[in-house]
Amino acid sequence: MSARPPKPVRFPVAAIALTTVAVLLMTSCTSTKSDSDGDKGASGIKLVSSGKIKTCTHLPYPPFQSKKDGKIVGFDVDLVDLVAKELGVEQEIVNTPFEGIETGQDFNIRKCDLAAAGMTITDERDKVMDFSAPYFNATQALITKKGQPYKTFEDLKGKKLGYQKATTGGIYAKKESKGLDVELVEYEDVGLLLTAVKAGKVDAGINDNGVLFEYIKDNPDTEVTAEFDTGEKYGIGFRTGNDSLRTKVNKILKDARTDGSYDKIYKKWFGTTPQS
Repeated sequence: MSARPPKPVRFPVAAIALTTVAVLLMTSCTSTKSDSDGDKGASGIKLVSSGKIKTCTHLPYPPFQSKKDGKIVGFDVDLVDLVAKELGVEQEIVNTPFEGIETGQDFNIRKCDLAAAGMTITDERDKVMDFSAPYFNATQALITKKGQPYKTFEDLKGKKLGYQKATTGGIYAKKESKGLDVELVEYEDVGLLLTAVKAGKVDAGINDNGVLFEYIKDNPDTEVTAEFDTGEKYGIGFRTGNDSLRTKVNKILKDARTDGSYDKIYKKWFGTTPQS
């Protein structure tokens, strides 16, 4: 006796449609890569763009970074080149307003992988980014036209003092000049600040000593009249939580101090080796 053929199983059309959508969504979730994930190079470290490490900085800030013969060069540039070489990528420098760097905004929008901009490590900045180990000791200094008697904030009573926007020099100037009748004038970058000092638009300017001593080499009609020991240290900035890149950079900086690479770069830009 022959068996009856089984009845076909029928699924509701709506159920089939929902199942199909679910499968497509699962496939999409597992195969799509977010733009914010960046790109992992041969080193396994996630970078914003393939084949390069993007460095945010703000020009000009010699001898740390400035443009010469159409190329961006400087102490910071050479240090990050050590990182690029170790990762097997090229360094691409992104010139951007310093405010975007120090607020962490440039990291949030993935404009760069790190920031090397002669940037002092501060508690406020540490809240919006992570820092490498310190790589340079800095302090604040006053610059004036040659022969001017301004050596203290008291000397600047009734005078104009220029500072660069969003810098520790500006913060220090506001604190130390409080109640002294010193007129503070803000400039977008250090180039505009130094031009103002040289042209007599302000009586003095305040900024990091390394930058000011570099400037007076080519501008003998200006001089550094005072330094203030603020105990500042520069650090390379990273997006908060980007520990893989930060750890790698720290190791490279440590190795550079051990093998002499750091001293060689320092002497190239400052004419001497760093003191212990």
